[in-house]
Amino acid sequence: MKQTTLKSSFTLSGKGLHTGLEISAEFCPAPEGHGYKFQRVDMEEQPIVDAVAENVKSTNRGTVIGRGDALIGTIEHSLAALYAAGVDNVLIKVNAPEMPILDGSAKMFAEAIEEVGIEEQSEEKEFYVVKQKIEVRDDSTGASIVVLPDDDFSIDTMVAFDSPVLPNQFASLDGLGNFNSEIAGSRTFVFVREIKPLLDANLIKGGDLDNAIVIYDSPMSQERLDHIADLTGAPHTAVDDFGYLNNRPLEYDNEPARHKLLDVLGDLALIGRPLKGRIIATRPGHSLNTALAKLIRKELKRQEIQAPIYNPNIEPVLDVNAIREKLPHRYPFLLVDKVIEIGEKHIVGVKNVTGNEPFFQGHFPQEPVMPGVLHIEAMAQTGGLLVLSKVDEPERYSTYFMKIDNVKFRQKVVPGDTLLFHVSFLTEMRRGCAVMKGYAFVGEKIVTECEFMAQIVKNK
Repeated sequence: MKQTTLKSSFTLSGKGLHTGLEISAEFCPAPEGHGYKFQRVDMEEQPIVDAVAENVKSTNRGTVIGRGDALIGTIEHSLAALYAAGVDNVLIKVNAPEMPILDGSAKMFAEAIEEVGIEEQSEEKEFYVVKQKIEVRDDSTGASIVVLPDDDFSIDTMVAFDSPVLPNQFASLDGLGNFNSEIAGSRTFVFVREIKPLLDANLIKGGDLDNAIVIYDSPMSQERLDHIADLTGAPHTAVDDFGYLNNRPLEYDNEPARHKLLDVLGDLALIGRPLKGRIIATRPGHSLNTALAKLIRKELKRQEIQAPIYNPNIEPVLDVNAIREKLPHRYPFLLVDKVIEIGEKHIVGVKNVTGNEPFFQGHFPQEPVMPGVLHIEAMAQTGGLLVLSKVDEPERYSTYFMKIDNVKFRQKVVPGDTLLFHVSFLTEMRRGCAVMKGYAFVGEKIVTECEFMAQIVKNK
């Protein structure tokens, strides 16, 4: 799958939920590898802030990211719409310290993205693939998010409040393709009893009955209700029964739970790449959502590339016989057993290391260790298969090493290990030369990495 961006720019305007300011946000196409970035065009140097988890500055009634004095809040609704649409690269120019709240949902963002369209780019999309259970918890509230391995993306969200109006709700999303119809229109919500403390905290200055679901669930005098209405600029309303106080009815019976699901999506966009896995979120909030995003970002920083997924039950793209037709190497120097994946710019090969390898006789008799130079050779052979996949009649060509750089040996390889090689182009092929980056994995760990240049030559 390729990275994507917007086909053209669009602008949405409205007031900010917390500042009450009139705000404009322009969504602009961006190049490959750009990710989501926000630019404060109202500040002198127009600073740009990467929308990644380590830049989160606050999670009080919304997610705020920042760098230095440049802060941008209430970003989760716009990011949820971009993430669900599969857009990877966008620059968002905003003229205030938060995004416009619009109607309190992601609906207008999603509709605008759909209207301008999405453009495919040349670079491949990178996913974060969940391979084992991940969990973050807040024992003080009983909140938790569990992420489990899955072939696609799905999410279940459960909310529970000490409220007769909103006790327990459940929402789910099986596949991001249903986001616009099932989730995007769900609005943010607030309890009447929370409004005064939030105003005292200098928040929700722009909140009203058009951009939030307001829940009345605890007895208040009419005088106090009128006072809160005056603070928010809402009309005085006589409220006799508990329930929802809004200018328009609920979009869904479980709209609050759906909005919590929306928030989880928006905050997970701060991982910086789409996720493949199943999420089970119980009583989630921005603090817990971003804690999960930070945990995954930490893992990505520790190891810049994930190990390829290897399922031996799936038919290989190239078996050893097909490899022998393309490479001149033979025993004992053919070091790739099969190829399980080939993309436009990358390839994944497999080498099963057995105790019968001839090099173990001398390296070393009492402690067999696969020579590191052979890791490099195996990656080069895998890279050669990638290069040869780009030419007609590959059997008429051979590939040769020209240069090896930045070699790192991280862990020894021994009999019984299965080596996975991930090799990708660093540059376009020019004049028969290709610069590539290779990684060798055992399990989830990188054992060797290097950069190398190879030349493809037509056989005489």
